[in-house]
Amino acid sequence: MLPASPPRGHGFAGVLGLVPPVVTVPIVALVLLLSLALGGCSGRGQPAASVVQSALALQIQLTQSAIAEALQLKTPGAPEVSHVRVASTDSVRIGEGRGVHLQGDFDWRLAGDPVRVDSPFDIYLQRGERGQSWRLARPQGSEPGSSQVWLTDPLPV
Repeated sequence: MLPASPPRGHGFAGVLGLVPPVVTVPIVALVLLLSLALGGCSGRGQPAASVVQSALALQIQLTQSAIAEALQLKTPGAPEVSHVRVASTDSVRIGEGRGVHLQGDFDWRLAGDPVRVDSPFDIYLQRGERGQSWRLARPQGSEPGSSQVWLTDPLPV
């Protein structure tokens, strides 16, 4: 024998007898509202993965250039950065503005090198003046009692 059809308007949860139809609508609305609220907070003001990847590549290039210059060698090509895994992000003050301190791990390899390396990272990023771009920020040595000095470099577009 087949069960009787549920009355119209009770929805799927009412068919299963799990939640009365009167409670279903407020619960669904609450779940949707919470997911939108939490989703909206997670990425606000945070750099996209592609921005972090670009910043890491720039950091490696700047380091390579400094080493090559010190040793009077030819600067190697651009590194290949992949699989960025951000473990923590913190809002920080960078000079007169705000920035983001990111830590995590990433895979990379030098141009023309078949060996891929998994390395930790610890970088600082600062929003551009109009909020449409990001800059790699690097803390420089500062005198005791004075504020931190930062060098910033625009990320390639």
